[in-house]
Amino acid sequence: MLRMVDKIRRFLVCEDGPTAVEYAVMLALIVVVCLTAIRNIGTRANTTFTSVGSALPGGGGGS
Repeated sequence: MLRMVDKIRRFLVCEDGPTAVEYAVMLALIVVVCLTAIRNIGTRANTTFTSVGSALPGGGGGS
């Protein structure tokens, strides 16, 4: 019985599993932040190019 209690205690103290989970959560959060930033930058760049194109002679309609 004491061996089983000792194994359970070691399992609860062991930080290998939670560490891997923490890294996975951090990676997921980093990916979400990067995707959000890229989308935001793309939207702003599109808005800027559209406004610059509209300000050019001919309305930026291409060739």
